[in-house]
Amino acid sequence: MVGTDPTRPKPGKGQDSACLDWLFLDLNAYFASVEQQRNPRLRGRPVIVTPMDSDATCAIAASYEAKRFGIKTGTKVYEAKRMCPGLICVPARHDVYVEYHHRVVNEVERHLHVTRVESIDEVACELMGAERLTENAVALAKKIQTDILKNVGVCMRSSIGLAPSALLAKVASDMKKPMGLTVLGADALPGAIEGLGLSDLAGIGKNMRLRLNLAGIFDVASFWALSPSQAKAVWGGIQGERFWYALHGIDPPDIAPRTQSIGHSHVLGPDLRNVEAAHAVARKLAARAASRMRRAGFKTGKLTLWLKTADWSKRETALRISHTADSFAILQAAEEMWRNLIGAHERLAVRHVGIVLADLIEAAAISPDLFGWRPDMNEREDRLKLSEAIDRLNQRYGRDAVAIGPQPRCVSPYMGAKVAFNRIPEAKDFS
Repeated sequence: MVGTDPTRPKPGKGQDSACLDWLFLDLNAYFASVEQQRNPRLRGRPVIVTPMDSDATCAIAASYEAKRFGIKTGTKVYEAKRMCPGLICVPARHDVYVEYHHRVVNEVERHLHVTRVESIDEVACELMGAERLTENAVALAKKIQTDILKNVGVCMRSSIGLAPSALLAKVASDMKKPMGLTVLGADALPGAIEGLGLSDLAGIGKNMRLRLNLAGIFDVASFWALSPSQAKAVWGGIQGERFWYALHGIDPPDIAPRTQSIGHSHVLGPDLRNVEAAHAVARKLAARAASRMRRAGFKTGKLTLWLKTADWSKRETALRISHTADSFAILQAAEEMWRNLIGAHERLAVRHVGIVLADLIEAAAISPDLFGWRPDMNEREDRLKLSEAIDRLNQRYGRDAVAIGPQPRCVSPYMGAKVAFNRIPEAKDFS
């Protein structure tokens, strides 16, 4: 019965029984909506956004007009064209999506402080004071949706969720699209979410769903019925307990995010799927990852280089080095790794290539031990200063105004500066 559950959120001062603490905003069909906003001729028409101009790639976004034909993110372009003969394919423009992201965030900030930017198309805002009353929260959400359409663009539709925890607010934002507004109050739990599948909950992917299924948990109702300790055991760690509390409307303590690696990858176009072109792309990715790492204030002690062949089989090699932020040292290590990766396979068809800089340490936090040893003691200061000078020149005169070594031809201008699930590129990545 309502009011008897000791884990149920209790209304704070000025709150009603819904116990609303979070507003979560999700921009609908974001990439495709931005393209329709920038080009009025695309409005009302089926549109997909693709990483490159090729039928062999897949859609990374689909407009709602395209979704009506069954097209979704991940649909192969040639399949999408068969499903929808009038389909319009637009190559992705990541700098434009980042620009609109900041415009939306600025608009939301006019009404409510953005507590966390969750991704390029999602923000979470903590409600304060009278904002937490259901009537006020709903009015505020409607105002934000309306003003984004008015001040950012008529195609920039959004869905908003209101709930006691950030997780539940995100779940609520997914329940009604486009232009949905859903309230998941504490007084409506668990009934309002018992009909959802496990995959409808952010944080439960395919592998975790299978793990839960093996434990006899197939729906939200059965997960809800666990105790926190049972959720921890089934999940395989403390995150299960944290997830259980968030699902019950109680925000677990925040854990500060830590940068663990910096990486870039690139899918090669059909005319570049050879070892020579892939080699040049790998060098470019290494240089751009090194530049991004310097801006973030880190040094790397481990590199991983990988590639995928025409049949998507993966080859990978790793190398530990003395910590450095020097592009020349990183490129030298990447060259050694490339030779090991390719070996005698000079005719290999390379489809996808990527590099990851890991074992990161903050440059400003490095200090010698009692014997004077430092993890970056082998770094050449003159080459590091040269790398930093190249960064400054490229920021001033344009991307790749100064480059190290041969450059790949006919590659995407967004190589190394694409929007990723957990990363929004900086403006400097495109300049």
